[in-house]
Amino acid sequence: MKPPTHPLLPLFASVLTANAFQFPDCINGPLAKSKACDLTGTAPERAASLVDQLTIDEKLVNLVDQALGASRIGLPKYAWWSEGLHGVAGSPGVVFNTTGYPFSYATSFANAITLGASFDDDLVYEVGTAISTEARAFANFGFGGLDYWTPNVNPYKDPRWGRGAETPGEDPLRIKGCAKAMLAGLEGNETVRKVIATCKHYAAYDLERWHNLTRYEFEAIVSLQDLSEYYLPPFQQCARDSKVGSIMCSYNALTIREMTGGKQDEIINLTTASPACANPYLMTILRDHWNWTEHNNYITSDCNAILDFLPDNHNFSQTPAEAAAAAYKAGTDTVCEASDSPTTDVIGAYNQSLLPEEVIDTALRRLYEGLIRAGYLDHGRSAVTGGDGGPFSSPAYDALNWNDVNTPSAQELALRSATEGIVLLKNSGGLLPLDFSGKKVAIIGHWANATGTMRGPYSGIPPFYHNPVYAAQQLNLSFSYANGPVVNASDPDTWTAPALAAAEGSDVVLYFGGTDTTVAAEDLDRESIAWPEAQMKLLSELAELGKPLVVIQLGDQVDDSALLSYGNVSSILWVGYPGQSGGTAVFDVLTGKKAPAARLPVTQYPEGYVDEVPLTEMGLRPFDHSSSSSSSSSSSSDLEEEVPVQGGGGLTIQPRSTPGNKTLSSPGRTYRWYSSPVLPFGYGLHYTTFNVSLSLSSNASSSSSSIPIPSLLTPCTATHLDLCPFSPSANSTLTVSITNTGTHTSDYVALLFLSGEFGPKPYPLKTLVSYKRVKDIKPGETVTVKEMPVSVGAISRVDGNGNTVLYPGTYRFVVDVDGLQGVERGKEVVVELVGEEAVLDEFPQPPKE
Repeated sequence: MKPPTHPLLPLFASVLTANAFQFPDCINGPLAKSKACDLTGTAPERAASLVDQLTIDEKLVNLVDQALGASRIGLPKYAWWSEGLHGVAGSPGVVFNTTGYPFSYATSFANAITLGASFDDDLVYEVGTAISTEARAFANFGFGGLDYWTPNVNPYKDPRWGRGAETPGEDPLRIKGCAKAMLAGLEGNETVRKVIATCKHYAAYDLERWHNLTRYEFEAIVSLQDLSEYYLPPFQQCARDSKVGSIMCSYNALTIREMTGGKQDEIINLTTASPACANPYLMTILRDHWNWTEHNNYITSDCNAILDFLPDNHNFSQTPAEAAAAAYKAGTDTVCEASDSPTTDVIGAYNQSLLPEEVIDTALRRLYEGLIRAGYLDHGRSAVTGGDGGPFSSPAYDALNWNDVNTPSAQELALRSATEGIVLLKNSGGLLPLDFSGKKVAIIGHWANATGTMRGPYSGIPPFYHNPVYAAQQLNLSFSYANGPVVNASDPDTWTAPALAAAEGSDVVLYFGGTDTTVAAEDLDRESIAWPEAQMKLLSELAELGKPLVVIQLGDQVDDSALLSYGNVSSILWVGYPGQSGGTAVFDVLTGKKAPAARLPVTQYPEGYVDEVPLTEMGLRPFDHSSSSSSSSSSSSDLEEEVPVQGGGGLTIQPRSTPGNKTLSSPGRTYRWYSSPVLPFGYGLHYTTFNVSLSLSSNASSSSSSIPIPSLLTPCTATHLDLCPFSPSANSTLTVSITNTGTHTSDYVALLFLSGEFGPKPYPLKTLVSYKRVKDIKPGETVTVKEMPVSVGAISRVDGNGNTVLYPGTYRFVVDVDGLQGVERGKEVVVELVGEEAVLDEFPQPPKE
């Protein structure tokens, strides 16, 4: 959504007050005797009854996020816009009570990027459950709605993207796992949805504002292969597999491309650019191919995305009425309107006969069926079995109240969500964990004594801010505190002298730095991924003192090359955005109360990467077309030549200031295609050492096996072939054995990667196919993960038409990242798949234009 120009609560104060949530009265109200309130009716029947009672004027004013309801029939107004990325958050649908009475705050868990680093889906589920519990309590007392615009499942492929911290990271498999767990926690496992979750932003959205190009006008040019393989799998999980209640369409337009030859000039666009919220092809994939229709699920636009259809941005529609009609007719069901912008011309679209009433009714039936399935019409009523397997009332949900917000268990969970996501990037000489006994400590940096900074984007009002200074006080440490810069390039230097004074009088220096939401956020992409100059200068001066120096890094990844190689920087921890208990979490890790075991959920790139590929380039694979224009003999076979996956400089890129310019070369994106990171995806050190081995459980005497492809698919009973389990032979599974060979109890995240030369060229360097966090492995203890969950979809490749295919070839499985200090891993497991290739998912092709 478009961010307000003023702080969130003041901007929405009047809206929030006016839109306090109410359940319709289905017991004594005007609706009570209608089919809409009949507990024995099906959800579609009840929704249709409700819509049938509305006049056309009433219908039109309920197609936008600030739905006005219909007082004539007892239908309250409703705000389709509540936020809950990592805790209930301020939004038009959520009111925080600022008078000091109940519902004045909500638990603030670690943000999505930190949860992603935990590689712990059970933790993600617990967080989702806690968020929905508090959200339902807010709703029961009129302080929140029933639909929540979370989670953000766009893959974080470029480190410059301003909203990457809202996501679990760069890998589609990891995002799918997080989405599955989070949605199960948010929506619950009962017939009635606890809240309606919304997966966003559909699709190929990862640019905010870069080189004078904004998300409101950006045309994402994506190949079928990349669309199917990278940008859409998280949404497949949401829609097809988790059957999420709602999906949000994105700001950007989408064009599908095809490479017909080796020349950049021979790119063919298979579709014309269509805004995502009016893109028939995207809607076909969502509702037809993935069959996302079981509950008449609805689509909401991002805020003012429909107005972006106009000539100033996408130039897709010429008038607001045409834009509204295009969105609703394509399948968008409700339009978000930011409060400081013109409204969507729904009324004009109808009056000009651009928007049929049949389309209006379909959208409204989807919206109200969603609310009905969340208990909207049955709040406080006894559970009765409905016509389609209800009930749609939940006494347990209805009973939630202020006592269920920020409970002791929620506070403990918030702390655990932060500690489990802390990644140890460097630990020279085993400095950590630290014994602070008798030591004087310098606590320096811009977030050492901060409040809201620890929360990150899309945050509510927490009950407290347990920052690093607070945590040090609770430990009764002898410390000196000094502030530090964020960027502050042109500000007078007021921080260096106090920081050096604090450090000179200390035995240990703790530097709390990194980025924050003033550097990268919604509507704000980064130009640089280097450490901010002011911070690096201060760090250099602190390091020159020669004292133990620990860097605790907030926010997004920056190039840590200098700090990793500098001997005077002892240790580095990355924390992302740790939430309300971030300071306590950091000190729990610093002292060894909790051992770090998280892994980087993204690649850490060298700062020069930003000069090698523009943010606008959507391709994942490396390529170099800088000299192709001089060749007249290129053919389609040229595309089958392997392109070296590079990380160095020297690639020529044409400046791309407008959507039409073409990228001439790219070193590749993400760990699958880029080979020269500063630190790789999945990197993370420990306080202990591990010995890890991988084997086939039923074939311990051999590390290789030959498997016919049909034997993996024929016995499978899964609804979709890509969900079939990968079992190399009868009753055999990939098993991981983990032995703690060190001196500290620690978790261990088993990351299972696959590599091999099968399927279309170029071949990825490796692919994550499974992960598992194993808890509390004691020194000397061996824990065996008897079955690493691997699906045939995870080991498949995607062809040029977007089809998911299981290919014959040699499949090499290995645990963990290469060269990880402190982890000794055994041999790879090699499996040979033989026979004809098998299509697991035939991807819909775009219409010929």
